[in-house]
Amino acid sequence: MSEATLSIEDNPSAADLQQVWDMLISHNTAQAGPANFQKLCILARDTNNQIIGGMNGYTFWNWLFVENLAVAENQRGQNLGSKILKVAETEAIRRGCKAAYLDTFSFQALPFYEKQGYRVFGTLYDFPDGHHKYFVTKQL
Repeated sequence: MSEATLSIEDNPSAADLQQVWDMLISHNTAQAGPANFQKLCILARDTNNQIIGGMNGYTFWNWLFVENLAVAENQRGQNLGSKILKVAETEAIRRGCKAAYLDTFSFQALPFYEKQGYRVFGTLYDFPDGHHKYFVTKQL
């Protein structure tokens, strides 16, 4: 094994980042089989075609990961978030997913996700200071 040179890089190239991902994907595939990674994006638009909510995530190894879900302030309380999440879950099931997971902060939407059937399986306390980060899951 050759000696490694370590560098801290604030703005690595896309190609360098891809090499690290490729190493990880190769290892993961050898251990667990192909992930069948697919992006998933749901967008909600108003009558002027402006985005008023949406969800980004992906499916892999028969799980849905919700990376982010947001609804415009003036659209909250009208079940738009629930509709977006339901469409994502339905598509995940169509793709063969058995469960979903995501994370949310204490100042974000934990009660919303619990109302949708998600349950907490992990917590990072005081992250950020004075708040908590929750990890939640749901069987589909």
